[in-house]
Formats: sequence, structure tokens, C-alpha cells
Amino acid sequence: MKISARNALSGKVVEIKRGAVAAQVRVDIGGGNVITSMVTADAVDDLGLEVGSEVTAVVKATEVMLAT
Repeated sequence: MKISARNALSGKVVEIKRGAVAAQVRVDIGGGNVITSMVTADAVDDLGLEVGSEVTAVVKATEVMLAT
């Protein structure tokens, strides 16, 4: 699959917290960095996600805010 987004981070699923409608998926992208994605519970099923799955997190945003 080709995609236009350039912010693609490969990693491994380390945790899935599933709710009735949504799921929180934590992905270890290496270097001690873990990112979290909120997806639908149906998406978890459709993608066959489970702990240990290799995934690519694609970040597409119009702005990124930083704070200290």
C-alpha cells in the first residue's frame, strides 16, 4: 500500500485496552518511545491487532503543539 503521509512510524503493539466502542493501542516505536492510538474496536478486529503485532503508525495532522 502506498500512502501520501510522510510521518510513518513502524513498531510493535505492546498493549490494547479495549472498550465497548473504542480501543487504546500502545505501540513501541523503539528507543524507549511508546505512542498511543485511539481506534474503533471494530478496527482492532478488522486489522487482527494483538499484542506483538507489527504495525505502522501514520500521523497526519495540520498542527502539532508542544509544551514545557
